[in-house]
Amino acid sequence: MPVRSGVRSRLRVRLRLPVASLAASAALAVLVQPVQATGTPPADRALHQQLNDLVRTAGGPPGVIALMRRDDRTAVYRAGVADTRTGRPPRTSDHMRIASVAKAFSGAVALRLVDRHKLDLDDTIGERLPSLPAAWHQVTLRQLLSHTSGLPDFSRAPAFLEILQEDPRHHFDSRRLLDFVAEENLLFPPGSRYEYSNSDNIAVALMAEAVTGQRYERLLEQLVYRPVGLRQTSLPQGYRLPRPFLHGYDVTPPAPPEDISEVLSASGVWASGGIVSTPKDLNAFARVWAGGRGFLSQETRRQQRTFIPGAASEPAGPGVNAGGLAIFRYTTRCGTVYGHTGNFPGYTQLAVGTADGKRSLTFSINTQTSKSVKPELLAKVRAVQENFVCALLRH
Repeated sequence: MPVRSGVRSRLRVRLRLPVASLAASAALAVLVQPVQATGTPPADRALHQQLNDLVRTAGGPPGVIALMRRDDRTAVYRAGVADTRTGRPPRTSDHMRIASVAKAFSGAVALRLVDRHKLDLDDTIGERLPSLPAAWHQVTLRQLLSHTSGLPDFSRAPAFLEILQEDPRHHFDSRRLLDFVAEENLLFPPGSRYEYSNSDNIAVALMAEAVTGQRYERLLEQLVYRPVGLRQTSLPQGYRLPRPFLHGYDVTPPAPPEDISEVLSASGVWASGGIVSTPKDLNAFARVWAGGRGFLSQETRRQQRTFIPGAASEPAGPGVNAGGLAIFRYTTRCGTVYGHTGNFPGYTQLAVGTADGKRSLTFSINTQTSKSVKPELLAKVRAVQENFVCALLRH
C-alpha cells in the first residue's frame, strides 16, 4: 500500500519513533459501535459508557478494546471499530502493534538469561558488546533495563529521521540501529538519572544475542512465547501486519481517519517497539510479567522491582508511575499494578497485572497519544485506565 502524501508530509514535520506525532483530532460519533462485554457484572456498566465516551471524544480513537482477567474469569469491553471501512468491532484475536510494551519482552529475555546465569545485571556493554563506542562501555545491563544508561536515543538522530522521512517503509538493519548515535557521548553519567531511551532495549537485545549466540527473535520464542503460551505474537521486520488486525489511524480533521497501520517498517524499532501481538496474547504476557510464578526467580523479581519514584513509562500509565527493570509500577487510588505502556503511529497500549499474577488488564486504542501528542486525550485515557484498574482490583 503506497504511503499517501498527507501522511508523508506529517512524517516530515513530526516523526519520532516509537512516539511519532501522527495522531490528531476528529469527531467519530458516526463510527461508534455499541460497546460489548462478556462476563461483566452489572456494577461495571459505567465502564461501558466510558469507552463509548472515549471513541466519541474529538481526536479520540476510532476503537478501543480492554481485556480483563480475574483468576479464570475474563471480561472483554469494546467500543467503536477496528476498521472504519467495514465497521467491524475490535476483537481479542486482532493483531496490533504493541509499541514500547515490546521493551518488557526484551526485559523478559534478559532477566530469564540472568536466572540461567548467562547474563548478570552488572554486566557492562564493554564486556558483552565491546564493538560499541568506548564511551558507553561502563553502562550495565541493569542501567539499560532501568533507562538510567545515558545512551542517546537513536530514534531522535537526524540521519535516522531523514531516512524515514524519505521512505517510511525503509528496511533497516535492526542490529545496526545504534550506529545512528555511535559518534555521540553518553547524555549523563550512567546511573545518575532516569531518561527513557529507545536505544536501551536495542542494546539489551544485542547483549542477549552476544551471550547465547542466537538471534533475538529465536530467544523470544524460546524464553517468552512458548513458556507463556503466546501463539499470535511475533517480531516482524517489514511493514505488513498479520490478518486480522486492529487498524491504526491518524485522525487529522477535517480529513477522515487515515489508516496508517502499515505505513512504517517495524525494522526501525525492533526490540524497542516492533512486536505485534493480540489483546489475548498480550494479556497473558502481562499476567506473567507482573507476577507469574516460575517465570522469574524470587531474587531476580526482587531486583526487577527496585523502583525509581516518578520514572514514568511512555506514555505515562494510570496513577503515579515508578520505573523498575523493564517494568513500571502504577499506583492508583484503588491499588497497585505492574506492567508497561507504549505508543506508536496508530496505537496506544497498556498491559498490566497484579503482583500475585492472578489479575491482568490490557487496554488498547487505535490512535496514538502521548505527553507530546494530544496530551488532553492522554489525560482522559489515563483516567479511564485507572477506572479499569479499580474494576480489576475490585473484590
